[in-house]
Amino acid sequence: MSKTITIKEKVYLDLIKVKKDNESFSELFERLIKSASPMDVLTKIRGSVEFKDKRRMLSELRSKRTEVRT
Repeated sequence: MSKTITIKEKVYLDLIKVKKDNESFSELFERLIKSASPMDVLTKIRGSVEFKDKRRMLSELRSKRTEVRT
């Protein structure tokens, strides 16, 4: 099954630069996903997310952890 995605033109042009000549976009995405470690992804996005109510979010996380532990 295939899916249609929408990306910005700049992202498309950047993808074209790293895509191999005989590689489909699906193969490119698979290669990029497999080459990135979860820690690398987290490191790259750290600081790019803005929380509106950080204290409330942390409180909810603590509450969820307590629920899971009991």
